[in-house]
Amino acid sequence: MSTSASQPIAAIATAPGRGGIGIVRVSGPALGPFIYALLGRALTARHATFGPFPDATGKAIDQGLAIYFSSPNSYTGEDVLELQGHGGPAVLQALLKRCLSVGAAFGLRMAAPGEFTLRAFLNDKIDLAQAEAVADLIDATSEAAARAAMASYQGDFSDRIDKLTAKIIELRMLVEATLDFPEEEIEFLEKFQARARLASIQEELSHVLIQSQQGMVLREGLHVVLAGEPNVGKSSLLNALAGQDLAIVTDIAGTTRDKVSQVIHLDGVPVTIIDTAGLRDTDDKIEALGIARSWEEIKRADVVLHLLDIQQPDSPLDKQITEYRSAKSVILKIFNKCDLLNSDSARRLASHDDALYISAKTGDGLNELRMRLLEIAGWQPGQESPWLARQRHIDALHAAQDSLFNAQVHAEQNDRVLDLFAEELRLAHDHLGAITGRMTPDELLGEIFSRFCIGK
Repeated sequence: MSTSASQPIAAIATAPGRGGIGIVRVSGPALGPFIYALLGRALTARHATFGPFPDATGKAIDQGLAIYFSSPNSYTGEDVLELQGHGGPAVLQALLKRCLSVGAAFGLRMAAPGEFTLRAFLNDKIDLAQAEAVADLIDATSEAAARAAMASYQGDFSDRIDKLTAKIIELRMLVEATLDFPEEEIEFLEKFQARARLASIQEELSHVLIQSQQGMVLREGLHVVLAGEPNVGKSSLLNALAGQDLAIVTDIAGTTRDKVSQVIHLDGVPVTIIDTAGLRDTDDKIEALGIARSWEEIKRADVVLHLLDIQQPDSPLDKQITEYRSAKSVILKIFNKCDLLNSDSARRLASHDDALYISAKTGDGLNELRMRLLEIAGWQPGQESPWLARQRHIDALHAAQDSLFNAQVHAEQNDRVLDLFAEELRLAHDHLGAITGRMTPDELLGEIFSRFCIGK
C-alpha cells in the first residue's frame, strides 16, 4: 500500500446509500488548523458540537455533530475529526468534497481502502489480528460470527498468541544464554527442563490451532452446490433448507435455467446453497448457458450435493461431476423423494454406504444432511469458536507447529545440536509474530488492508 502516513486523509465512513446518519471522517497529524479553516471555530476534544457544516460561501451544506478526537486518544492514534450529519449520498459527497477542498492546503487526500485501520495498526492502537477482526465484524452474517469477531477485535486471539510467544521467548533466552557460554558445560535440556517446557508449548499451540480452525469455519462457511439431472428435487431441497420458496418448482424439466443462491446458517456457520440448472444435453440455448454455469459452480464448490431420484438411482453424471469438481471439494450423494417408497425399499434400490436418503417434500433426513455438512466443514456443534480466524492464521500456526516439532527432534538427540534447537524456536517465534503483525512484510499489509472498505 503505497500511501504516505504523514498526510491527513478523509473518506465517507458510513455505508453507501441513504441513511438517517452519515459520517465523514478525517485523520491526520495536528488537525487543529484544518478544523478551524473548515468550520470557522475550534473544537474541544471529545465533545460533540452541534452546528452547520458550511460551504465556501458560508452557506450550510448540512448541520449535525462535529467531534474531535486528539492524538493519541482516537481510533487511528492521530487527530481525528468526525462530521456526523444526514445520510443522503449527495449531502455526504458535498461534505467530503468541501473537506478535500479546504484540506488541499494541508495535504489532505482521499483515504485508500482500509487506511484508517492501517494507521491504527501502525500507531500501535491495535495489532494485525485485531485489524482483520474489524473487517470480519463488518462482514459477519450471523450472531455467532459477530461475537467471535468482536472477541478477536478485543484481543482474545492476540492474547493467546502473545502468551504462546512469551513462553517461546523465555525458552529461547535460556538456549541463547547456553550457546553464549559453552564453557560452563551446562546440561541445558535437563537443568532447565527444556523438553517439558517445549511439550507444554506444543500442547497449548495444538489447542489454539483447533479453536482457530473452528473460527475459520465460522468465518468462511461452506459453498454448497446442488447438482443433478432435471426433476430430481434440487429446487425443492433449496427451498426446504432455506425455509422459504426461493426457487420455482414444477414437473417441467429445465425449469431452473440459472443459479439461485441463498445463505443459511447451521449452528452459526454460514452455508451458501446454490441451486443449479439440471444437467442434461439440450438444444435450448438459454438452458445450455445455465447448464454451463452449473458446471462452473461445481468447480468452485466446497461440497457438491449430487441429488438423485430414489426411483432412478443410477446416474451417468457420477464420473462427470467427479472430473469437474475441484481437488478440495467433497461429493455427497443424496437420494431424494424417499417419501414415495418405504425406507427398506429405498435402500435396496440405492445401496450406498456414504449416501443420505431424504425427502425434500416431507423434510425427512434433512437434519442428518445438516449435520453431515457441519461435519465436512470441520465444525463441532455446541462448541462456539472463541474468535474468528483466517487461512493465513491457520497457515502460520501450522508452520509454528512444524518448527516446534523439529525443535523436539533436536532436543531428543543431545546438547550438541542446541544451535539447531534454537533456530527452530526462532522460526516458531517468527511464524506467531506474523499473526499479530510483530513480524510482517509490507506486501502482506497491503494485501490485507486493500480489502477493507474506504471508510475503514
